[in-house]
Amino acid sequence: MIKKMLLKDVARLAGVSEMTASRALRGAPDVSNATRAKVEEIARAHGYVPNRIAGSLSSQSVNLVAVVVPSLNSFVFPEVLSGISSVLKQSPLKPVVGISGYEMDEEEEVIREMLSWRPSGLIVAGLEHSEATQKMLLQADCPVVEVMDADGTPLRHCVGISHLQAGRDMAAQILARGYRSIGFIGTKMPQDFRARKRFDGFVAGLAEQGVALTDLEHYAGDSAIATGRLLTAQMLARQPDLDCIYYSSDVMSVGGYMHCLAAGLSVPQDVALAGFNNLPILEGLPLQLATTDACRRPIGERAAEIVLKVRDSAADLPLIRETLSPRINLGQSL
Repeated sequence: MIKKMLLKDVARLAGVSEMTASRALRGAPDVSNATRAKVEEIARAHGYVPNRIAGSLSSQSVNLVAVVVPSLNSFVFPEVLSGISSVLKQSPLKPVVGISGYEMDEEEEVIREMLSWRPSGLIVAGLEHSEATQKMLLQADCPVVEVMDADGTPLRHCVGISHLQAGRDMAAQILARGYRSIGFIGTKMPQDFRARKRFDGFVAGLAEQGVALTDLEHYAGDSAIATGRLLTAQMLARQPDLDCIYYSSDVMSVGGYMHCLAAGLSVPQDVALAGFNNLPILEGLPLQLATTDACRRPIGERAAEIVLKVRDSAADLPLIRETLSPRINLGQSL
């Protein structure tokens, strides 16, 4: 068990009084820049987070559950939040959301600020964090649940899916249907660790049957229908004999489908398409696109249940680690 870092420990390591250390961490103007920088660096290095709840409330927590996700630009994380909210509304707790933008440094700052208000729980997407964030999560005196991913070593409680296996499973389905000239189009590479793991699992699944990717596009920006359409057009121009494209997200696969419609290509006769996440955006299309349901809402529900269970328990509970099973929907595009 890691020893919990207290303000007096930060002050001792910095060679200042607790009052000075406290004022430095609050950004008080009468603390020198050199002292402030020294105290902040020691706090960061040891995962110490100042308590922003003053006076008599200092030993308590607020009825908020901090939820840190990379983005709200698609339906992916809002569905996780819906699952969290549906469970928490049966309790006094309410979710408050922070956005990391797929940047570890930003995630670190968001989590530090959220923990400083002593929430009743913290739910964070992913297993990869900066060293300072890892220390904060280990020292946090509230239930912490890492969500969306099961490929790695969680720090605290965890509920997610194996993205490596999801990629392998889609590779098996694509190969089983006779496709051999295959492309991959992904976004937010390499910041999106879960998309990268799906890609790695997909490539490994192909390799196990002696197949290599024919073409590859790792796009640094966000997923968007227009981007999916553009990158699909470019890939098919480079590789006109391509018979299947796997996308890191449904948003991109919808863009690919829009290109095929505009270019007079038949799906899947001319080119097969498959995405990931089973987003609502797929509903109502002329053709049902292949996808994988990533259990987003159940993950959110289960994470909130874990927060409530741990918070309400009188004793320390063993770490909860759960891996849900995603389901492939082949649709009509494979």
